[in-house]
Amino acid sequence: MNPTHLKALNAARSRRCAAMLVTDLASGQDRLVVEGEDMDGPLGEAVAQHFLSGKAGLVEINNRHHFLNVYLPLPRVVVIGAVHISQALVPMAQLADFDVTIIDPRTAFATPERFADVELIADWPQDVLLQRPLDRYSALVAVTHDPKIDDPAIVAALNAHCFYVGALGSRKTHGKRVERLMTAGFGPEQIGAISAPIGLDIGAATPAEIAVAVLADIIRAFRRRTLATSTGDAA
Repeated sequence: MNPTHLKALNAARSRRCAAMLVTDLASGQDRLVVEGEDMDGPLGEAVAQHFLSGKAGLVEINNRHHFLNVYLPLPRVVVIGAVHISQALVPMAQLADFDVTIIDPRTAFATPERFADVELIADWPQDVLLQRPLDRYSALVAVTHDPKIDDPAIVAALNAHCFYVGALGSRKTHGKRVERLMTAGFGPEQIGAISAPIGLDIGAATPAEIAVAVLADIIRAFRRRTLATSTGDAA
C-alpha cells in the first residue's frame, strides 16, 4: 500500500469510517475508497456489497479483475442497563465479534460480580455518550425500562444514525416512548427505525431467549444497514 493510501486509511480508521482498497490486478493500480464516496456502475455496486459483507474478495468487472480489501470499524454494541438480559447478551455478542459496553448508573446492578470480562460503566448514558459518542457502526440496546436512563441514550443513537436501535418494553410502553420522542422533535421515519418491542419476534420468553432475539436482530440490521451516501455522512 502506498503511503498516501495508508495515511488516508489511518485517517478513516481514526474516524471509525469504513474504507476499501480497490486494486486493478492487471495494472497494479489501486484506489482507496471511503464509505460514502460516490462510485457508479458495476464496480460501485461490488464495492457496496463488500462494505456490507465486510469480506475481501475478487470481482470481475468489464473483463478486468479487481481485488477488494475491506477495512471496517469494529462494530460496537452499547447496552443501556445491567439487567438479566444483558448478562445473557454480552457473551453471545462477544462471540459474534462485537465490542460490548454496558452503561447503567444504578450501582446495585452495574457490578463486576454480575458482569465480568466486559466494559462496565456505572454512570448516566448522556454523560458517557457525550465523551464517547455513538456512530454508524454502533448498536444501541436500551433495556432498563426507565425513561430517565433509556431515553437520552435512544436520542443519542438516533442522532448518530446507529445501525441498530432497540428498546425493551411493551407496545403500550413504546407508545409512550414515541410520544416523548415526537415531543423532542423526532419524526416518524426516525422513530420507526427503533426495534420495539426489542428483538426478532421468535416468541422469546426468558431473558436468555430475549438476548438471542436481540442479537439476531442486531446481526440482521448490521448486514442490511444503509451505507453512508456522502463523505460527510461517513464521518
